[in-house]
Amino acid sequence: MKNTAFLASLLLISFGAADAMAVSAGTVGASDLSRNVSVTTPTTTNGLRGNQGLANAYVQNQRNTYYMVTQPDVDSACRERIYNCLSEYCGDVTVLPGQTSGRCQYITENELYNYTLLCIQKDTSVLLPQYNVNTRTGSGGMNTAARLCLPYVQQEVMSYLSMANMADKLSKSRSDLCIQRRQELEAALACQAVALAYGNETSSMLTSQLTDACGAGVPGGSAEMVTRFANAGNVGANIWGWAEKIVNLDLNKKSEDWQAAVDGVVASYVNRMNTACGDNLQLNTVSHPTSNSSEPTTLQTAAALATGVAFPTATKTTENPYENWSVYMEVTSLSEINDYNTAFQVVQAGLTNPATTQNAFLTSAQMDDMQTAYKRGTKVFIIRDSSRCFIIPVATLSSIETSFVAQSFANCISK
Repeated sequence: MKNTAFLASLLLISFGAADAMAVSAGTVGASDLSRNVSVTTPTTTNGLRGNQGLANAYVQNQRNTYYMVTQPDVDSACRERIYNCLSEYCGDVTVLPGQTSGRCQYITENELYNYTLLCIQKDTSVLLPQYNVNTRTGSGGMNTAARLCLPYVQQEVMSYLSMANMADKLSKSRSDLCIQRRQELEAALACQAVALAYGNETSSMLTSQLTDACGAGVPGGSAEMVTRFANAGNVGANIWGWAEKIVNLDLNKKSEDWQAAVDGVVASYVNRMNTACGDNLQLNTVSHPTSNSSEPTTLQTAAALATGVAFPTATKTTENPYENWSVYMEVTSLSEINDYNTAFQVVQAGLTNPATTQNAFLTSAQMDDMQTAYKRGTKVFIIRDSSRCFIIPVATLSSIETSFVAQSFANCISK
């Protein structure tokens, strides 16, 4: 029985092998090169076939680009919320004339900062809508402006103030008042030239020339401007001046410092234009010579004849060869000057130290120029840094010189 079963098994194996040979006859295997045919098996990387990994990376990049463009980050979203708070309090920043001159024109940084903190702390709405799962499922709200935007308040307040300042300057420059003040200054400069040229003429001649240069018919001119220039340096400004005129029968006489008085009138128009336009224009003039005669005036001579007592003659002073030298000198500092005391020390160092001494604020050439100017009669030094200027007097000023410097440098810091 066992032999019969073994024989049957051999027969089945034989028939199966014959069939297999019959099927494989005439075929080529994967490694057979007899027919120059190769079969390539697709490669796999991390379980992905072909270029599936590249395709997935492209899809992911498109998705990231979409969210980056359409969905804001925390900084951008907070900037928008903070700007909305500031705009609600002060109004939108615009360059249209008159739009920025509301209650925030003279506001302080501290006031804006405190208001913005209060405004943001009450904003519990969703900040980033694409990440609002916590807001939907939890209480308190993690994704809110009140929680995420507080660190951005300071920088956004500074940015808003900077934008408001620039917009205010542009609005001032485009305003009707600024244009009017610029025309007014142009007319005043024309009158200054006329006043200096015709100052010694008769009063009617001077007034006529001034009316043609800056009268009511000239853009920016006015009758008030003509009067101011015509009366600049007039001897009749005080009772002794009128007495002098009566004695001399010279109603057109000008005082000694009338040229400086004319410059002072122009300086007042410069300050009006700076205030209206937000500019920082400076009027540079030279110091005009003043007569210091020891001869008695006509009024003194008349008084001496009436009383029989001779008037004392003033001691004649030595003529100054540099009497036309400017009363002030402007100096630009190399470093920032934070207060008036520092500016005073810088000027004193520039005048007392040798010009070759190293100085963090002044160059050797500047120190040499300052010392030369001081020897020749300069009484005031205007020292500037990038944002401020300081008035440092180094000698006693007359009332006319003090008024002139104060009007010419009204925006500078003085002690």
